Parts: sequence; C-alpha cells; structure tokens
Amino acid sequence: MHVFFDVQHLYYMPQYEPVITELTQLDCQVTCVFYQHDDALLIAHAQRLSKEYGFELHWLQQTSDALRFYQHSDADWIIFGNAFAQCEALNQTKKTALMQHGIGPKQCYYDVSENVTTARFVEGAYRKQRLDTLFPSGNFIDTGYAKLDPILREGYRAITPSNYGLDNDKPTLLYAPTFYPSSIEKFSIKFAQEFSDYNIIIKPHFFSLTKKSYRKHQKIMQHWAKSDNVYLASVDEVNLVPFLCVADVLLSDASSAIFEFAALDKPVIWCDFYQLRWSYRGPFAYRFKARLDDDIAYFHSMCYRAGSYYDIHAQLLLAQVEAPEFKRQRADIVTKLAGNLDGFASRRIAHYLLENK
Repeated sequence: MHVFFDVQHLYYMPQYEPVITELTQLDCQVTCVFYQHDDALLIAHAQRLSKEYGFELHWLQQTSDALRFYQHSDADWIIFGNAFAQCEALNQTKKTALMQHGIGPKQCYYDVSENVTTARFVEGAYRKQRLDTLFPSGNFIDTGYAKLDPILREGYRAITPSNYGLDNDKPTLLYAPTFYPSSIEKFSIKFAQEFSDYNIIIKPHFFSLTKKSYRKHQKIMQHWAKSDNVYLASVDEVNLVPFLCVADVLLSDASSAIFEFAALDKPVIWCDFYQLRWSYRGPFAYRFKARLDDDIAYFHSMCYRAGSYYDIHAQLLLAQVEAPEFKRQRADIVTKLAGNLDGFASRRIAHYLLENK
C-alpha cells in the first residue's frame, strides 16, 4: 500500500508523524508531498524528517500542481491536513482522507468538511456527532487525536528545562499563542522581567514566525528572548509536543494547544484577550465570533481565565492548588473534545487505511 501525505505547511507534520511511523511498521510505502514556497531552512528540515521517519519526499512548486500529480500517482490513499479545494475531482480516481491539523475552537475545524473526502478521522463521539449532523454524506471515523500518541505512550521524560538553556529549579511556563486571533500584542513588553521567577518557553504558531504580516509578533518575541529566563522556539521546531512535556503551566489563547496540554492533566491559563484587526471590531465584531466555534465555551470549565495580561499572575496562583473536582471536570471535557487518549489513535488510523485500501 502506498500512502501520500499532503504537507501544505510544515506544521502539519507533528500530526502526521505518528501515523507515518505506524504505516512504515506495517511495511507500507509512504510519500510526503511538500511545496517549494518554503524557504531553504524548512526544506532542510523536511529532509531530516524524511531520514528520521523513513518516508519518501516529493516536491511540488505550488498547490495548484497537486491535483494533476495525485491523479497520476500510484496512491492508495492521499491524506490532507486541511481542506483540498479540488477534492471532488480527485475522489473520482483516488481515496482521500482528512486529518485536520488541529483540534482548536475555530470554526474551520468543522467547515473544512464541506470539501468531502473519502474518510475523515475525528476525535471522539461528540465531534463525530456534530460532523454527522452538519455533513450527513460524510464518512467520519472516530480514531482519537494522533498527534499526542508519542507522549501518551512513551513520554519525553528525558527532556528538562536545561535542554533549552533554562533553570531546572524554576517552574516553567509555556506560552503557545495562535497567529490570529492572538494575544501576543496584548502582552507586556516586560513579560520576561515580570515573570522572572519562571522559565518561559515561547512556542508561537508557525505563521507568527514566517509571515511578513506578523512581523510585529516577531519583534515582540525577539525582545523577550533576550532575557535569560526565556527560550524562543525556532521556526524549524514545529512540534509542540516536547514543549508540552517540559512545561508546568500553559498560557494560550484560541489554540489547539489548550486541549493538548490539558490532556496531560496540567493547568492552562486561557488568555482571553486578543489584538483584533479593525475589520473584526465594533460593527464587524460578528466576524470574530464567526471565526471561533461554540466549542470555545468549554474553555471556561477547563482553564483558568485571564481577561487581560494583568490577570495572569492571580490565575497562576489558583492553578498551583487545583481542586480534584476541577481536574476531573477538565479530564471529562478533554475526552469529549479530543477523544480517546490511550495513545493508539495513529494505529487505528493506519489499520483503517490498510483495511480499506
């Protein structure tokens, strides 16, 4: 069996990697298709991943080349991390599957299934039921969330703050904001100094580090990174999972990272304050609401909410003395929105592909 993974953006790879591992162990051929709009650093990273995980590499110039390439390939399955606009045409000759690259509270989690694939792998009965209702003609397979399998099954126990040049005797904060709507510009420029009692690992969204439109994000984060207690993840450190392991508390906004960190039974500070474009404010506030799904309401019951940057200190104090009842409530919500967390989601996906080639 030959399975192709469409890597529209490099940050899709952490979701794909556990499935690739399972497929190669089943003696399946795996090819990852990358696009050459990425710069040389990211191309080099893709080549390293190819050697580490044992998959073949194929490069396309741009996404408009994908349909013709896949139609003429020997693929048994083609896996996408986001909607593929020409999926209807591709489905006529090939089997396609969607592994959405995140499980955050954005509306796009559900909207991407308007482009119907042969199958979509989803996280839990709750989200499957919603998708079945929204898209009755879809084929939704409840498998769980593959990205977390490595840490759920094996852990990253050897990683400590000192691996990132930080102090092993300090608690570690992981700040993992999304690119939009983001809280970065609402943070103090003195963030590092005002939280000097903590290690701070900053793992921004890939776009915050690579897109020119987010240069202000880059400038702010580079300023923080000058402090000894701060580690800023580089653009080729695309996998959040190792940072989830080493951190004690997560700070995040409208990101999948919240579900991922909570799945490890660790406290999350929800930064419920955002820098919005003028086109998302005032009379256009409905656009902001439309961008976020109602699932964000669950954040209130599983996170410590900071309504502004200046609330973070107080919420950190609350997070240090978590009540057992709150922890149980968080675990229930995570199971509802992330599905089965037994560490074998990638195995279920691989076996489905093999059994339905």
